[in-house]
Amino acid sequence: MVVLTLEGVVTGPQQGLLGLVLHPELLQGTGNDYVYVSHTYDASGGQGELDRKGKIVRFTYDQATDQLVDPVELLSGIPAGTDHNAGRMQFGPDGMLYYSAGDQGQNQFRNYQNPILSQLLPTAEQVAAEDWVSYTGKVLRIALDGSIPEDNPEIEGVRSHIYTYGHRNPQGIAFSDSGQLYEVEHGPSSDDELNLLTPGANYGWPNVSGFRDDQGYRYVNWSEAPTDLEWEINPLLAPDDVPMTTEAEFPGEITEPLASYWVVEDGFPFNEQCGIVCDPTIAPTSVYYYGAEDGGIPEWENSVLIATLKHGVIYSQPLSEDGTKAEGLPTQWLPSQNRYRDLVVGPDNRSVYIVTDSGGATTPLYGDQLTTNINHNPGAILIFTYQGGE
Repeated sequence: MVVLTLEGVVTGPQQGLLGLVLHPELLQGTGNDYVYVSHTYDASGGQGELDRKGKIVRFTYDQATDQLVDPVELLSGIPAGTDHNAGRMQFGPDGMLYYSAGDQGQNQFRNYQNPILSQLLPTAEQVAAEDWVSYTGKVLRIALDGSIPEDNPEIEGVRSHIYTYGHRNPQGIAFSDSGQLYEVEHGPSSDDELNLLTPGANYGWPNVSGFRDDQGYRYVNWSEAPTDLEWEINPLLAPDDVPMTTEAEFPGEITEPLASYWVVEDGFPFNEQCGIVCDPTIAPTSVYYYGAEDGGIPEWENSVLIATLKHGVIYSQPLSEDGTKAEGLPTQWLPSQNRYRDLVVGPDNRSVYIVTDSGGATTPLYGDQLTTNINHNPGAILIFTYQGGE
């Protein structure tokens, strides 16, 4: 059954309907039968050149008709583009809405001459004018009417919707049972990150990727390079005319990730075997905190589950008892020849629901081939149920 057909949506790669979250009191008789969606749209209104932006809209679920009705626009004008829009949402235990905004894929591929704005922070004048140009590479904290919460962090003297900054492509956010906020994001060619988010913190992108170790990454700023240069995916092979800085040269204070998938040394042969699928990354698309004990899956207790695109597996990353550290290496679960886009665990703590992409490159389950575009269950919801003992 279709409960909503969105209108005015701009579609394309990494565009369209990006996020959906239910109000925690949905169908509980409190009057909060709300469903929140995020999507891209054309801010030009069809007048002139396409102006991609993102918005968050609240709908009411009508039980009589099984439809989502009465749209209320909460926040619009969020920068969007043709890549890295993110758009994931979660409700916090504080009753606020959290939203991830990517860096729009700037400084790479066809956008390589555009600057990354993940370090850009708003002025008080921009906030007063509701100019959200700096809301790229950020995680936002939003009141349920779309306003800026009074207890949001002041960053460089300005309070806005920004909760954290310095992100690349934050495609997953999740709260633990104790209220800690975890986030996963794609690195460039290495260093996918698992982060523990704290108010006002800077996570380093694009000046730092993964740990601040000066290994396998340099910030190569193509937006300030001569326009006749051809983009090079390996930052260590960029022409001398392109401004480049090491991670150690960045003067700002950053918060390092809990884990990086994976760390490589300088000289790693990026993109020489089979493109980005062979790069030392996992391509994380969502994160889920698993704290179940009695009746759950023992191997997953107090861990975060990370869905991935490149290997068709779920990674289970153990955490320290207080949730502030990653303990050891993750283990791989539920392999299939698919691109895993999202996951959630059912109320029985034993059933895992995984959404797959409709297509794209992944790793084959069998044979000598390094990569494949054949997905076994494209555009599907897969259900895995744990059959082991308690």
